[in-house]
Amino acid sequence: MDTTKSTGYKTISKWMAGKGFSPFQFQEETWHQIANNNSGLVNAPTGCGKTFSVFLGALINFINQYPGNYHSKKNNGLQLLWISPLRALAKDIGRAMEEVIEELQIPWKVGIRNGDTATKERARQKKQMPEVLIITPESLHLLLAQKNYGEIFASLKIIAIDEWHELLGSKRGVQVELAISRIIHVQHSLFNTQSSIWGISATIGNLEEAKEVLLAPLKQQGVIVKASLDKNIRIESIIPDEIEKYPWAGHLGIKLASKIIPIIQQSSTTLVFINTRGMSELWYQKLLDACPDLAGLIALHHGSIDMDLRIWVEEALHAGKLKAVVCTASLDLGVDFRPVETVIQVGSPKGVARFLQRAGRSGHQPGETSTIYFLPTHSLELVEAAALKNAMEEKIVESRAPMLLCYDVLIQFLGTLAISDGFNPDIIYGEIKSTYCFGEITKDEWDQIVYFVTEGGNALQQYDDYKKLEKEGDVYKIKNRRMAMRHRLHIGTIVSDNMLKVKFLSGGFIGVIEEYFISRLEPGDVFTLAGRNLEFVMIKDMTAIVKKSNAKKSIVPSWQGGRMPLSANLGFMLRKTLNEVSLLNNKQKKSSVNNELIALSPLFELQQQLSHVPKENELLIEHIETKDGFHLFVYPFEGRLVHEAMAAILAYRISRITPITFSFAMNDYGFELLSDKPIPVDDSNVYELFSPQNLLEDIQRSVNSTEMAKRKFRDIAVIGGLIFQGYPGEYKKARHLQSSASLLFNVFNEYDKDNLLLRQAYQEVMDQQMEEIRLRSMLQRIQQSNIIIKFPQQLTPFCFPVKVDSMREDLSSEKLEERVKKMTGQLEKFQHQLR
Repeated sequence: MDTTKSTGYKTISKWMAGKGFSPFQFQEETWHQIANNNSGLVNAPTGCGKTFSVFLGALINFINQYPGNYHSKKNNGLQLLWISPLRALAKDIGRAMEEVIEELQIPWKVGIRNGDTATKERARQKKQMPEVLIITPESLHLLLAQKNYGEIFASLKIIAIDEWHELLGSKRGVQVELAISRIIHVQHSLFNTQSSIWGISATIGNLEEAKEVLLAPLKQQGVIVKASLDKNIRIESIIPDEIEKYPWAGHLGIKLASKIIPIIQQSSTTLVFINTRGMSELWYQKLLDACPDLAGLIALHHGSIDMDLRIWVEEALHAGKLKAVVCTASLDLGVDFRPVETVIQVGSPKGVARFLQRAGRSGHQPGETSTIYFLPTHSLELVEAAALKNAMEEKIVESRAPMLLCYDVLIQFLGTLAISDGFNPDIIYGEIKSTYCFGEITKDEWDQIVYFVTEGGNALQQYDDYKKLEKEGDVYKIKNRRMAMRHRLHIGTIVSDNMLKVKFLSGGFIGVIEEYFISRLEPGDVFTLAGRNLEFVMIKDMTAIVKKSNAKKSIVPSWQGGRMPLSANLGFMLRKTLNEVSLLNNKQKKSSVNNELIALSPLFELQQQLSHVPKENELLIEHIETKDGFHLFVYPFEGRLVHEAMAAILAYRISRITPITFSFAMNDYGFELLSDKPIPVDDSNVYELFSPQNLLEDIQRSVNSTEMAKRKFRDIAVIGGLIFQGYPGEYKKARHLQSSASLLFNVFNEYDKDNLLLRQAYQEVMDQQMEEIRLRSMLQRIQQSNIIIKFPQQLTPFCFPVKVDSMREDLSSEKLEERVKKMTGQLEKFQHQLR
């Protein structure tokens, strides 16, 4: 079908022309594919109209279906199901869609369905579905938990998955896969229809695989529609006036706060991205202290601030009323804040894709340049800034590996189907086999899952609470109303420590805070949340009661999971970028070197003088003796998680040579082994110590994999419904959840060793915590590299940040700073003596 001749295409083109726009080629291509009932993946830079490529395609289809009366055709049933990973995106996307529908005078309605949707609105949707429903993966599964849910999808034409790159590689992505497989089957069996599926993705390395995962239930090849638009991104690094030769993480950024005030003042609106919620609270206060004129013009936005406050910030951003917003990943995705002119990234984003995503928040319109400033939290992070520039030039972006065989999500899904219309195990087995995640599930594993949800499996068959599903004819159902209600309350795969609401004694909510943090506070302690100093009063009804405080000092909350490890792609570019250091002394070639590396010349000179600056094909190892003992520093530049695993494996392998004990420390660049004895690593054994042979066995022997699996099992048990987290307002404490999970873990270990959830826990430890695949490829790379062993007389610029990280747990931040100053002074004095 030639779309350009259709009524729908002409109508949309005319409307766009009236606004001074014309469609991009990738948008027209998407419209053409949608008109021909094809499915696929749209890939374009942030701010280039990906949303409209699919949404306008749905409108074109509708106009073509009813060319004579599309202006008056009401109550058409659900036409477009729009799956979005963030609640915050829904309102913005809904507003943009409503504007278009109104201007085109098409009588469509746009509905939103997520955890914030009022009961009244849900009831209205149940009575008459809007033509467009914007929904989160969790709320989509709640939709599948309704009786006669199949009727909702009778008129559905398109399933769109927004920000697919965010969902892929997570259990929420698996939820999407399962929901799509169910909808496709229901449409086929009940109505003999089939929706087309469209993924929308900005920055991803494995596009072909991403498309394959999404379209697996359709058994179609599908298409990738890729925009041939290069988004102009300008990266400026904020260089400190004086380069510290002994860098350490975290302290430098705040000291450079004054340097970003002029940037904020010269821009219409600036987003200041901070990697953790705790640090965002600190930065918000610091910027206000540095420039009191920003009061009322600067705001704070992160996931733990009360929803009403967040919405106010988002609305103020839209209206251009704010000069700056200090934010976390809560503003990473999709929201189109047109007034944003500039982005400042504080600290390394640890990944190329994340950096691109954040840069795209500025100049969020086609043809505009995105400007992002990089502010280092220690001087060595400037190397990461240079690596990010190189990665963007070479178009190297991270891939998102899809998750496989997530049995916990499958068990939850079966419970969801069982509380609605029930399921036939033979039919559902065929359906889940059609998904990418469960394509390799065997009939034996499926039978184990069914036996587990109906009888409790081998280990729990004596307990009625685990016999959740009952057979009624050919289908399994949950008939117990209490079990059904419990299941509905906990549909979802995001498991975090319990959150307590934070409320003023006088009334009014401020946000939420993790239970473990509040449990450490005494009444009278002052902490910071939503940019305010708050005095803790008491806990009442799962709510932390506080009052305003004028105290100058406060505790900055820490939230779990704050530190992101270096991605494999950025690690690769980092090693490659270090090759440029050798050009710094070459007058002819120095002009081709990144400014960041030129600024770091004094640090590299000292590193070379004391030890060595490794090139891409080299692994540097440093033996250093201090009053603390014998240190071994290794620099693979592979990220914190890989280094943590490698440190444990290396310690285990060395201990087989000689009886020796170690303590470890690591950062994203390298790791340290510290012992009270000389560490036997030299040219004769080093390649053997870094061998990929027997890696799995050595991982299992070197780390307490059982304890790690036990912690993973807690989340698996919650998702799989083995542990009930409690009713709203009465959530169980984290330690109670962990002890319940540990008990179940031990029972399975003893009485059901082949339990699939147990197996999954160990597999997740390998894949996510040990990063076994990346660890193996690192060791293979090292086997082909030149290993350089040096014996510096003192700590070097490369090892200093690792050494400081090892001291963090034992010292408060003030004492740590004092200790570091003293160490730096001693090192500089020693270095002076050497001269």
